[in-house]
Amino acid sequence: MNKKKLVLDPDLDKKLRDHLSSKERLFGEASPFSELLQNMVNTMLEGEMSSHLALEKAKGNKNKRNGSISKKVLTEAGNIAVNTPRDRYSSFKPQLIAKRQTELSSGLDEQILALYAQGNSIEDVRRLLVKIYGIEISAGKISQITDKVLPEIETWRTRELSSFYPVIYLDAIHFKVRREGKYSTSAFYTVYSVDWEGKRDVLGLYVQGSEGAKNWGLILQDLKKRGVKDVLVICTDNLAGFSGVINEEFPSTVVQKCIVHQVRNSLKYVDDKEKKKVSSDLRKIYTSVSQQQAQSSLDAFTVKWGNKYNHIVKQWNENWDELVAFMDFPAGMRKMIYTTNPVEALHRIMRKLIKSKAAWVSETALTKQIYLSLIYNKKSWSKKAYGWVEIQRDLLSLYSERIEEYI
Repeated sequence: MNKKKLVLDPDLDKKLRDHLSSKERLFGEASPFSELLQNMVNTMLEGEMSSHLALEKAKGNKNKRNGSISKKVLTEAGNIAVNTPRDRYSSFKPQLIAKRQTELSSGLDEQILALYAQGNSIEDVRRLLVKIYGIEISAGKISQITDKVLPEIETWRTRELSSFYPVIYLDAIHFKVRREGKYSTSAFYTVYSVDWEGKRDVLGLYVQGSEGAKNWGLILQDLKKRGVKDVLVICTDNLAGFSGVINEEFPSTVVQKCIVHQVRNSLKYVDDKEKKKVSSDLRKIYTSVSQQQAQSSLDAFTVKWGNKYNHIVKQWNENWDELVAFMDFPAGMRKMIYTTNPVEALHRIMRKLIKSKAAWVSETALTKQIYLSLIYNKKSWSKKAYGWVEIQRDLLSLYSERIEEYI
């Protein structure tokens, strides 16, 4: 039975049929489909040159072919060998693949950025491209592609911000980064916000050698330079000196320390057999309907546990105002600000990077990878705050003059 040829070239036709029958990957360095694409590209370039010379002749120019230049071009079918025709007067400008172009609508840049955003190293990305697509790309080329986002990151980090935010969460996560040939821990500072429309956003990402109140002060100053004039509530952990720098930069802001962190710290040195009871009595404090009721519950806790666990009573007393600040707000707002869990959820995305990488070669590499990770996972952290319209009404009734200045 006669078979209809896939292509006119009998040798290539056989290669294509054999390759299809083999069930092997369609595209890649050794695939006849890559060879077919290569032939098509070179034929089209020759056609472009023929059209160019015809136009030159019509203008009265005695232009002629002058050999060709060979180069490797990256495509989704793998690397192909392209012979770009030359003319005597060097007036030919190919349209399909320009003179300095080394990719043909490969779409691989986006795929490389997506793989990198998942926490893969440059070398991991290179190996995955070979495994998935059968395409060899150097580590240097992959690094160049990921570096394309650096101007975008700089624009994002310096963009103008809203003048007012109802809620901002401040927290840091730690990574290993190489400095001067040695690896050390760096703090990655995160500023996560809810704006007046209830939209969540990451206002900034900052890398410092270690976490400290002084560094947070510099970050708050940067937010002010970018347009932030007032924040209603800032939620933090119990870092020493944190409240002081916040009050210095935003004197009218309510500081709410994370209840979850406080309870965790309180239970750290409690006997295992008593943890449930102590935890239950602490819960009576932070689930109170008012600060007065919370104070009564703390007094009762002190009577019951103060002798044995005086360190817990001391911790709560020292941080009392900033632990129960959320109780001055309506229920919807309370749920949003009593803990820094929202920014912790954001950090879980970042922590996925730690599982596949022990350290980063530079702060730039770390920033680049975390930024891409956040962008590619944006749907998971940029959702509008739940029940926000009701919260807006409550906030307007409590802080109408303060808020109306900015909305």
